[in-house]
Amino acid sequence: MPISASPQPRRGEIWIAHTGGKKHAVVIISLDARNLSDRSNSVLIVPFGSYGHPGPTVVRMEPGETSLREPSFLKAHFISVLEKSNLMERLPRRLSGAQMKMLVQAVQRAIDPDAEYEG
Repeated sequence: MPISASPQPRRGEIWIAHTGGKKHAVVIISLDARNLSDRSNSVLIVPFGSYGHPGPTVVRMEPGETSLREPSFLKAHFISVLEKSNLMERLPRRLSGAQMKMLVQAVQRAIDPDAEYEG
């Protein structure tokens, strides 16, 4: 179900998006002040990957948590900016507050060599 050229994404939502010529599932991590602003045409995202191993910057998610068909891996070391116009479809699930906290900690570990990790 394609959406308009100006989607209103919210933090924690999972979307199918065009990322570099491919379709990928992504989670919105930018603050809603940015996401809902008419002044910003982009959001911050972390992509899902279909393979990986949980680690300091990778969070495994099960299909029941994401609405995706297979287990998937949020790869926080690939945090990036995405134009809102590349968001194609909002999936029915969104990350919980606890899941968002884990993801934000993984992003922090991707950029802060002193960030704590209990693996």
